[in-house]
Amino acid sequence: MKRSYNKDDIAVNRNRNTWELVRRFLSYYRPHRKLFALDILTAITQAFLGIMIGVLLNTILKTYLPEKDVDVLVIAIGVIFLLATLQGGAHYVNMRWGHILGARIETDMRSDLFRHLQKLSFSYFDNTKTGHIVSRISNDLFNVSEIAHHAPEDLFLSICTIIPTFIILFHYNTYMAYLTLAPLPFLLLWGLTYQGRMRVKYRHIRERIADINSTVENSIQGIREVKSFANEKLEIGRFDDVNSEFKVAKEKMYAVMAAFHSTMMYIMNCYPLIVITGGVVLIAYKHADLADIVTFSIFLRFIMNPIRRMVNFSEQFQQGAASFERFVEILDIDPEIKDRPHALTLDSIKGDIVIKDVDFSYTKTTGKVLKNINLKIKQGQTVALVGESGAGKTTLAALIPRFYESEKGSVKIDGHDIMDLTQTSLRDNIGIVRQNAFIFDATIADNIMFGNPDASRDELIAAAKNANILDFIESLPEGFDTLAGEHGVKLSGGQKQRLSIARVFLKNPPLLIFDEATSALDTESESLIQQSMNELCKNRTTIIIAHRLSTIRHADVIYVMKAGEIVEFGVHNELVDKKGYYYQLHKI
Repeated sequence: MKRSYNKDDIAVNRNRNTWELVRRFLSYYRPHRKLFALDILTAITQAFLGIMIGVLLNTILKTYLPEKDVDVLVIAIGVIFLLATLQGGAHYVNMRWGHILGARIETDMRSDLFRHLQKLSFSYFDNTKTGHIVSRISNDLFNVSEIAHHAPEDLFLSICTIIPTFIILFHYNTYMAYLTLAPLPFLLLWGLTYQGRMRVKYRHIRERIADINSTVENSIQGIREVKSFANEKLEIGRFDDVNSEFKVAKEKMYAVMAAFHSTMMYIMNCYPLIVITGGVVLIAYKHADLADIVTFSIFLRFIMNPIRRMVNFSEQFQQGAASFERFVEILDIDPEIKDRPHALTLDSIKGDIVIKDVDFSYTKTTGKVLKNINLKIKQGQTVALVGESGAGKTTLAALIPRFYESEKGSVKIDGHDIMDLTQTSLRDNIGIVRQNAFIFDATIADNIMFGNPDASRDELIAAAKNANILDFIESLPEGFDTLAGEHGVKLSGGQKQRLSIARVFLKNPPLLIFDEATSALDTESESLIQQSMNELCKNRTTIIIAHRLSTIRHADVIYVMKAGEIVEFGVHNELVDKKGYYYQLHKI
């Protein structure tokens, strides 16, 4: 099912089923069951040892001390210190391996998110800022890892501490136990009241952080344009705007957080006073004694610690819950382009292409980009698509590897509708060289090997030679091991383009698409790349998209496009003789 995207990345379902979110969250614990069991076991152990210390202290006060049995007192005190040592050891194991559990769950989630992003269609990335994606895959998942560790641990520790403690306290003194229990409902009610408000505020924070990431990334990637146009102040202004929005969102969040924590702390600070004051009254009415007050004060520590953990955790939980919602939102986006059930896998294709009655638009509101497109390409032919910018040439070529799907009509390769083929087998047989070749921040060898990661060193060298870039690579001090820089910043436009052609040589596909491969290059670079293209096109079906008609005048068929339609087709001389639209382009 297709989903629409808005400026905040995606359409958000604010009423998402909470229990469904919990179920999906818990599913990430399954591969780490043993580590999860260790985390819970050590949490329970800490609670049990703490209770045992309290029980032993009560026994000392009520029995051993009045009897003045020094030997037993010394042994009992020694046992208390032993229990405290064991509790410290359990805390170490719990702290270390609990955080490791959270880190491993975070890694699994990040892996799932990245894999899902690889499946999403171009339309998602066309409408989503990269900074927002990066924010979700990094900052958001760190918050999730924290609750993955603390949520079950704090929950079990609290339950295993508070419930047994109150059972023991009721056994010791019912009046004092009721007195100690009284403030807890107020703490619980206040926590539930502010839980929803805090989640909304933290969600706004995550969105504003994503905006900051997006703005910074956009400005840094375009730093050359920024400086070329001396627009540093403009960029600073844009950043200040999103930074100010982030500040406002944080201030609102801190207002809610302050109200929550201050009230919780007030109740917790009054807690011991309530117990001691109430205990004094109970002593006056002979319903308690001094030993009861001391015992309950000691046990109050064991009650307060898990309550403090839950108070601190509630804030952390709201951050993690908001982040997990944003994580799930991306996972819930279905790729618009999916393989059909029982789709065919083609090991190789010949390259016969038939496009029939094709219409296409990117969105319902933008209107048709392609209208009633019909064309045929025979195996081994070189076909050119020409026309002014915006005519639909690149869009038409993008339908062949199924980067987008037509609304009407069909695209067939070797008689197979591409909708019936697996995307991987279809794209494995197509090589694409774009106008702005993307170069990864890796070595030159890695960039070329992207075309075929299993290629040998000899095949790598041969691909570079065929792309007319081997001499340049060998002139570098580190040769193929030279880093290309982010987006190939250390290379010229012609060098980046030849690297992308070497990539396709290494892939060795039967079908090629050149999308304005030489339009932005100088004459010398264009000449070198043209030689590489001619070599690469031999015995392959080739589609060339070009503004410069000099690069396609020898094509077997030229299709002329205007406003999303094919208005003419034929060979160069025929089209010139017709003195139609192609002739006008040729004159220009």
